[in-house]
Amino acid sequence: MQDQINNLPKLAKDRHKENKTFFTKLRKKPPKQLDYLMQDLHKEEFERTDCLDCANCCKTTGPLFTDKDIKRIAKFFKMKEQQFIEAYLRLDEDNDYVLQSVPCAFLGADNYCSIYEVRPKACREFPHTDRKKFQQISNLTLKNVVICPAAFNIVEEMKKRIQL
Repeated sequence: MQDQINNLPKLAKDRHKENKTFFTKLRKKPPKQLDYLMQDLHKEEFERTDCLDCANCCKTTGPLFTDKDIKRIAKFFKMKEQQFIEAYLRLDEDNDYVLQSVPCAFLGADNYCSIYEVRPKACREFPHTDRKKFQQISNLTLKNVVICPAAFNIVEEMKKRIQL
């Protein structure tokens, strides 16, 4: 798995132009059953892929924390929301709360998340490959294929199954 993770940036870069062209066409004319196809591809991939073998998303990027996320996680830690923010988060250039640093402070050496039950919405939905109106998040998907082997595999399978 580590070899795959190490090779992913180069593979994604090599396919970036092809993927960008594919997603441009997809946005212009999405197939009627796209959401169902994406749910199937996502399900198939995650039957083969165990995130605990990878956790590259937690090691290299951080999620956005919504107000609901902050409230829920602070409660989990029995902290005031402002205490949680000061201890773990910062405001980014878009004025969104993000982690102060990566890897994620809640990621254990065994790749388990210490706040898994209350993790941010962005973490629960990552890599967003089973989202409704998938064609609308193609820019996010192009970013995710660089860090998530499952997202990369899903996009490769999409290109085989959808003729544009």
